[in-house]
Amino acid sequence: MILAANWKMHMGPDETRRFAKRFSELVDPKPDRQIVFFPPAVSVEAAATAFAGRPDVRIGVQDVYWEPKGAFTGATSVALARAAGATVTLIGHSERRHVFGETVEDTHQKVVAACEGGLRPFLCVGETLAQREAGETEAVVSAQLHAALRGVRASLLVDLAVAYEPVWAIGTGRNATPDDAAHVHRVLRGLMAGLGIVESAPILYGGSVNPGNARQLLARPEIDGALVGGASLDPEVWAKVIAEADAAGGAGAPSGA
Repeated sequence: MILAANWKMHMGPDETRRFAKRFSELVDPKPDRQIVFFPPAVSVEAAATAFAGRPDVRIGVQDVYWEPKGAFTGATSVALARAAGATVTLIGHSERRHVFGETVEDTHQKVVAACEGGLRPFLCVGETLAQREAGETEAVVSAQLHAALRGVRASLLVDLAVAYEPVWAIGTGRNATPDDAAHVHRVLRGLMAGLGIVESAPILYGGSVNPGNARQLLARPEIDGALVGGASLDPEVWAKVIAEADAAGGAGAPSGA
């Protein structure tokens, strides 16, 4: 099982170090559970250093650019992310798509750059409320998945993870029911199989996951983990999410990252 914490634009380096200390007091490593932290770029190195003694923890970046270097103010290349201690990257998060205007071509180039440069891609897909109400969920996630992965050799995608994050459930307090989420995860699994992606590739759910719903969601065998925002910012709350995930039984795919 993979439990990923997306800190978005929160947690500076000092806060990150304090969080890591308290978190390590609350949560012991488990061999069948991988924890991934996505701090803001300024805190990646602090997170990597603070969690260096935790074999169950990986550090990622929230976004990556496809060019290796150059005059791209504000961007982070794969090589820079790795130099700071990251081994994972989010790609195509809904806020990158809908707030910053990231296109499907952007997500494609980022997936290729991450795979070729040695960062594990966590590709995010998901529909808006209007798309959901129009019955377009399956078409939307299919289009996003195919656009991002088209032409990429299956051998490059052996470490791919996908996160289903319905846009209408992110930061709203609403979340898909376990049945709804499991259905979309089955759809994604079928689409990924058609692209030659290994069956063990994890599919995470993201969208207002918290201690109150984590166990119910993660008990579904289709759901291999969670991508969590607000509930991951407090070490006490995040520890409770992880405890609920552990209680769910970890029925999902292997956690290696």
